[in-house]
Amino acid sequence: MKKKIIIAIDGYSSCGKSTMAKDLAREIGYIYVDTGAMYRSVTLYALQHDLFRPDGTIREDELKAQMPQIHISFKLNSETGRPDTYLNDKNVEKDIRTMEVSSHVSPIAALPFVRQALVAQQQAMGQEKGIVMDGRDIGTAVFPHAELKIFVTADPQIRAQRRYDELKAKGMEADFDAILKNVQERDYIDTHRETAPLRQADDAIVLDNSHMTIPEQKAWLLQQYEAKV
Repeated sequence: MKKKIIIAIDGYSSCGKSTMAKDLAREIGYIYVDTGAMYRSVTLYALQHDLFRPDGTIREDELKAQMPQIHISFKLNSETGRPDTYLNDKNVEKDIRTMEVSSHVSPIAALPFVRQALVAQQQAMGQEKGIVMDGRDIGTAVFPHAELKIFVTADPQIRAQRRYDELKAKGMEADFDAILKNVQERDYIDTHRETAPLRQADDAIVLDNSHMTIPEQKAWLLQQYEAKV
């Protein structure tokens, strides 16, 4: 029986962290925790409970008072083989992916009391180990003692190209220069924000996947995992 560990995957936007984390979790039988889905769940709760004013601002005091009543969990969906998000024991996996939630999540995720509450929930999920979590501050703020920390990076031009190709493949309009500018702006915001900015943990292993295929990444990640357990 291999010992169970916590795997923290941090890095820049459009590096393919989530896909990587989901695949690794499925491969080794760990639970994948989608931290983005947690912020989306709080956003859905706020929308359902009328905590946004007509002008889009948040009724912060009311949301803060209700945070202890917001419980988020993940359960494996036997059909998809991936975890579904549950908000207060109700499956909200589809509800949190709507445009309405997408357009309201940023101001919710920026609230320090929301981050504090969700970090506490994320840490509780990690108590039994056997989880893979990805985000911007997992190895630095959420699990500073994680046994395996990966920091993912790639050339901004390549990340922009990947996102461009992804949009084109979905039949959507895409402007490479605009995408590159967005990637660079997000990098700046992520690394300069006040609450838990994106930075490489001292004990993280860097993965620059600029010139790696998905199978090569998978093999590399499994190698790191095997070395740790």
